[in-house]
Amino acid sequence: MIESMKKWLIERPDEKLVDHFTEELNISTVHAKILISRGITNINEAKDFLNTDETALHDPFLFHQMDHAVNLIKNAIHQNKKIAIYGDYDCDGVTSITVLMTALERLGADVFFVIPNRFEHGYGPHKDLFQEIYEAGASMIITVDNGVSGIDEIAFAKTLGMEVIITDHHEAGKVWPAADATLHPRHPEGQYPIPDLAGVGVAFKLACALLGEVPKDLLEIVAIGTVADLVSLRGENRYFVKKGIELMRKSRRPGIQALAKVAGTAQDQLTEESIGFMIGPRLNAPGRLGDAASAVELLKTEDGFIATGLAEELDDYNKERQGIVSTITKEAEAMVQKMYGNEIPAVFVLAKEGWNPGVVGIVASRLTDKYYRPAIVLSLDDNTGMAKGSARSIEGFNMYEELSKNADLLTHFGGHPVAAGLSLEMDHVALLRERLIEQAEATMTQEQFIPKLAIDLPLSLDEIDVNTLQSLDLLRPFGMDFEKPTYLIENISAASIRKIGAARNHLKVELTDGTEKLDAIGFGLGELADHISPGIQFSIVGDLQINEWNGNKKPQLLVEDIHSNEWQLFDLRGIREVSRWIHTVPTTKSTFFAFQERTIKQLRSAMNGHTIQLYGEHHLPTKESLILLDLPNDSTQLKEVVKESEPSRIYAHFYVPESTYFDAIPGREQFGWYYSFLKSRGSFDLKTNGEKLAQHKGWKNDIVFFMSEVFSDLGFVKIEDGVITMMETNEKRDLTEAPTYKARKRKMELEKKLLYAPYNELKRWFDDIRCGTIDREEQ
Repeated sequence: MIESMKKWLIERPDEKLVDHFTEELNISTVHAKILISRGITNINEAKDFLNTDETALHDPFLFHQMDHAVNLIKNAIHQNKKIAIYGDYDCDGVTSITVLMTALERLGADVFFVIPNRFEHGYGPHKDLFQEIYEAGASMIITVDNGVSGIDEIAFAKTLGMEVIITDHHEAGKVWPAADATLHPRHPEGQYPIPDLAGVGVAFKLACALLGEVPKDLLEIVAIGTVADLVSLRGENRYFVKKGIELMRKSRRPGIQALAKVAGTAQDQLTEESIGFMIGPRLNAPGRLGDAASAVELLKTEDGFIATGLAEELDDYNKERQGIVSTITKEAEAMVQKMYGNEIPAVFVLAKEGWNPGVVGIVASRLTDKYYRPAIVLSLDDNTGMAKGSARSIEGFNMYEELSKNADLLTHFGGHPVAAGLSLEMDHVALLRERLIEQAEATMTQEQFIPKLAIDLPLSLDEIDVNTLQSLDLLRPFGMDFEKPTYLIENISAASIRKIGAARNHLKVELTDGTEKLDAIGFGLGELADHISPGIQFSIVGDLQINEWNGNKKPQLLVEDIHSNEWQLFDLRGIREVSRWIHTVPTTKSTFFAFQERTIKQLRSAMNGHTIQLYGEHHLPTKESLILLDLPNDSTQLKEVVKESEPSRIYAHFYVPESTYFDAIPGREQFGWYYSFLKSRGSFDLKTNGEKLAQHKGWKNDIVFFMSEVFSDLGFVKIEDGVITMMETNEKRDLTEAPTYKARKRKMELEKKLLYAPYNELKRWFDDIRCGTIDREEQ
C-alpha cells in the first residue's frame, strides 16, 4: 500500500457529455474533460469560452460613481491641478499605477505617483504620506489597489482640502471611507457584473472611462497584475490575461523584454505561469525589500538601456528576497518544532524580531503549504513596540472575517479570505494567537485540517500525446476559477523506476498500462522509489508537460502524488548488509521480526535502534510494515504471522547464516561408506576428526556431522562428548525416518520456496496466504 500525501477528491466528468463536446467542438477528450470539469457543460457556453474576445468587456460606467470620478479627474486636468496616484508596493499595485499613470499622461495630466514604504508606512493610506502629497502641491489623490480600509486617513486628506478618489478591490468594512468617489467592483450600490477584478483591473476600467476607448496596449500590464493577484480568470479577467499574454509575447515595451530576459524565459513563449512564477516575483521584490518605485519605472520606461538596468536591479532584489525567505522559513519551522513538537495547533501565529516584514507573507504561505494550517507570521519591532506581518489561510477559515473578530487587538488589517496583512502591538501577539486557535477549534473539524487534492481529470495513457498538450493553449489562461488541471492516471504500473539527481532525491519512472508508456518525474520525491514494489498497480497524479531534448518532444508527467491500495512485497533477499536496505523501510508503523534467536544477536547492532520481535515471545505484529529478517522453522509459522498481522507491506530479508539448499542431502553411497567406516572403527572422535574426514573425502564440513546425527536419531550410534560409538542393532530403518534428515529436507524445501524462488512466485505464495487459499493447496 502507498498512502497518498493528500486526501484525493476525485470528480469524474460525464463521459457522454465528453463525447458530445469532442464531436461538436472538434476538440480532444482532454480538452472536453477540462471544460466540463470546470462547470462548462453547454456547447454554446463552451464556444463562447473558447472564443473569448473583447465582447467580454463591460461598460466601465456600470461602476458606482464612475461618471462622477471621471468628471472630477477631467476637471482637475482641465484646471491643471496636480494629481497624485497613491499605490501599493506589490505587483498588483505597481501595475495599477502604471496603467492609470499612462492613461492620465495621455490626457495631459500633471501626475506623479507615491508608494508607501512597507517598513516605514505599512499597507494602505498613511497620513504622513498624504501630508507630503499635499505639500508637494497635489490637490487630488487617486488610490489604486488600496483605500477602502483607510477611513481615518481619507478623512484626514479631506481636512487638507484634497479631492480623493478610491479605486480598490479589497474587502471593505461595514463603513466605507468618505471619499469623493469610490470605484469598487463589489460596491453595495454598484451594478458591475464582475466582482473579482484585481486592483489593476479597476484602474484599467477607470482608464477606459477616461480615455473613452479600450487602451489595448495596456492589457499586457493588466495581465501581469491580474495573474499576480490570483483573482478569478473568468469573463473579463480571462480576456485581460488572454489578450495581455498575446501582446506580451510580441511586446515592444522595453520593460517586458528586459523582464523576460532576466527571468530566463523566451518572450514569445510567455504564459500565465511565466507571469506567476517569473515576472510577478521580480516586480514584487523591490517593494518587499524597500522602495517599489523602480518596478513602476521599469514598466513605464521607453528606453531599452534603462529597462535592462532596472530589470537586473529587480532580479538582484529577487535573489536577495529568496535568500531571506529561506532563512526565515527555517527559523519559523524550528520555532514550530520547539513550541509544539508533533502537536500542531489549529493556527500558527509566529513572531520574531528582525524578520523582514516584506517577505513574511511568503513564509506564511510556505508554512500553510507544509502543515496545512492557517498561518500568521509577524515581524517584531522593539523600537515601536509593534508587530507587522501577513496571514495565509486554508479552506474553511476565512482569515479576513476571523481577524475582524479581533479588531480590538489590531491597529490595522485588511485583505481577503485566504490572505491578509495586519499590525498590532507586540504585547497583544500572544492573545491574538490564543483567540485565533480557539476560533479555529470552534468552527473547524479535524477533516478540514487534512490537505486535499482536487482531481477532476482522469485520463488513460492513450489520450496523452504531444499534439494534445501543445493545443492546450486553446484553454489558457489557467488560474483561479479555471484551475490548471491535476491529471489522474489510474491502474498503471512502473516499467522502470530509479532515483536521479546528484543527491538521488528525484524520482524517474516509466509508467505503463501494458500497451502505452509515459515518462514521469517527481522532483524531491526520490524516496518514493523505495516504496513502489515491482508489478504493483497504482494511481498517480500530476501535471502533464512536454519534455524537449535534442529536438525530440515527448509528453511527461510531473508527479505530485501517488496512491495504491495493493499490499506490497519488497525483496531484500541476498542483500546481507542491513545498512544497504534499512533506510528504505518506513521509520514508523514497522515491525522487525525474527524466527530465530540467533538472528537477533547477529543483526541487533545494524538495526539503527529498532527492536526485533522474536516469534513466540510477544503478540503477533500488527504494524503496517512487516520486516521478515530470517526464515522460520517451517512455513506454518510464517503463515501464522502473515495471516494474523495482515501487513500492507512485507519486506523479505530471510537472512540465513549458511544455506543448505545447494548442498543437497548425502546419497545412500555416502551414508553406506560412512556407516562402514564407523563400524570398522567401533568409535570415532567427531569433534576432533570430523572436519579432517570431510576434507579427506572432499565433502563439506557439515556433511559428516549431519550423517552422524541421522545415525544417532535412528539408534545406529551414540554420541557423547563428541565421540561416536556404534550401537548393536539388527533393526533396519529408513534414513528418511530420522528427524535430522526430515529437518534438513524441510529446510531445503523452505529455502527453495522462500529464499530462492523468483519474486513473482514468492509474491503469489504470500497472496495465497492472505487470501486463505494456500492451506487448501498445500494439504
